[in-house]
Parts: sequence; structure tokens; C-alpha cells
Amino acid sequence: MNLHQLRFVREAVRQGFNLTEAAKALFTSQPGVSKAIIELEEELGVDIFARHGKRIRGLTEPGRAVLQSAELILKEIDSLKRIGNEFAAQDTGSFTIATTHTQARYALPKVVQAFAQRYPKVRLSLLQGNPRQVADMVLRDQADIAIATESIAEVAGLVSLPCYQWEHMVVVPPDHALLKSRSLTLEEIAAWPLITYDAAFAGRNKIDKAFSMRGLKPDVLLEAIDADVIKTYVELGMGVGIIAGMAYDAERDVNLRAIPAGHLFGTNVSRVALKQGAYMRGYVYTFIELMTPTVNRKLIDQVMSGTNEMYEL
Repeated sequence: MNLHQLRFVREAVRQGFNLTEAAKALFTSQPGVSKAIIELEEELGVDIFARHGKRIRGLTEPGRAVLQSAELILKEIDSLKRIGNEFAAQDTGSFTIATTHTQARYALPKVVQAFAQRYPKVRLSLLQGNPRQVADMVLRDQADIAIATESIAEVAGLVSLPCYQWEHMVVVPPDHALLKSRSLTLEEIAAWPLITYDAAFAGRNKIDKAFSMRGLKPDVLLEAIDADVIKTYVELGMGVGIIAGMAYDAERDVNLRAIPAGHLFGTNVSRVALKQGAYMRGYVYTFIELMTPTVNRKLIDQVMSGTNEMYEL
């Protein structure tokens, strides 16, 4: 059995069971196509085509199953060729990043811009989800890398590197009473309705843990996956917001004021994760180096091979 035989079967069906037209489409001879199909039928022990004399009239029942398998095999062969072509050209191809909204909106724009300038022929895609979802996208080969906060470091089948550290900030309207506090406390924050991230996002577990360790049960009025949504409702005066520090910009967020809260909720680390054992194109290394200048290709290879598992910022 060979790929030519499978192609002949597929093309014969596409050409309405006309072997002469199938041969023309494949730039070969009609007798050669006919012989190859007969040899395949003899090898499989079934008739693929129903015949009337020397003319093919249609597919037999086993022939339909053979065609279905041939279509799948040839589709995979075509995919392999595309992969080979793409990976052979290190400055062209596609690159898919799975990440959270906060990373995509606030951390990645400058990195993506610098990457696009360096690799203008690479097609870049951003997929968004929560940390578990973006990790699964990499595991299922829907994305090349995942970028999220610490939890992706715990996902089996992925290896990860730290990108940068960040702290939470408390955001309030310009005339809010919390701005008068000399050293913000959890008790002061808990006295107000809170607007913050959904439990799966942006270090929310550290926020909950900090309050719990002090025996506090804040009134979480609203949860969201998007810092812009949180800020919108804070601007309306509905409560005190807790967001990732990168999501606050004094020039842009003119209707808000921010109070650093790292002393209350600790430091968070955003990480980039890759599928263990995956082939890395050159421009993927470059993107990671742009994300975190403290790493280089050698270090990335060490982490991917498992010879350097303890690298941290």
C-alpha cells in the first residue's frame, strides 16, 4: 500500500468515477491509475469500486470506509507538509499566544509591537481565557505558549519561566476616604464593598487568603475577569476596587486614584508556559526574551529539557 494508491482512489471519486479524468488531474496515465487501484483492492481483500464491465459505477460499502480512511490519511500528510514548510522558515509562520485579558490588555502590547517589527511575516494570534483554560490550549496544541499568573506553573505537561513581578493596587474615586489612610490596612479595605477579579484570575487567591488570615470576610459586591470592568464600577462609586498594578495608568484613569497594596496581598509573578518537549521555532525564543530580558535561549532550552527547573526572578 502506498500514498499514490490512496490519492488515485480519492481522485477517482472526485472525478465522478472517471479514471481518465482522474489520471489527467494527477498528471499520470489511466492504465496506471486502474492498475494501482486494482492492486490496492487485492491487498485489502475487498472491492473498493462497484464495476459494470470495465467501467466504475460507484463505491462499494467497504469502499466508502476505505475512502474515509484515505481522506484522513491524506489530510494528515498535507498537514505534515505544511508543518515542515512552516518550521523550515524561521522568520515566517504562525504564532499563537494563549493568555488572560489582563496580560493581553496591559502587559503584552509593547512586546507584541516589538515582535511584529522584528518578524513582520509571522501571523500572530491572541487567544484569551482564564489561567486553566490557557494552559489547556497549549496542552492541546491550540497555542504555542501561555502567559498568566503563577497557577500555570502547577500544570502537568507544561514547563514555565517567570516573566515579571507585580503587586495589586486598591483603586478608588479621587475623593475617597481611604486616600487619607497613612498605611492602608485590610480592616480599612474590608469596611467597604469590594469589586475585584473572579476567583480564577490575577492573584485573587492571595487576596482571599490575606483577608481570611486576619479573620475578615469582606463584602465582595462584584467579580469580573476584566480590570476595565472593575474600574468602571469603582468610578460609579459602587465600591473599592482591587486590580493588578499593571492595569492602572494615572494618565488614562483620570477618575481614579491608586493605592499600592503589595504589603497586604504580597507579590505575584506572571509566567510564560510551554508544552514539555515541544519544538521551538526561533521567533518563539525571541518573544520570550522580549517578555523577560533576564532569560536567554540557553536557559529556555535548559528549562525545556528539565536540567534547570529552579529558575526564578
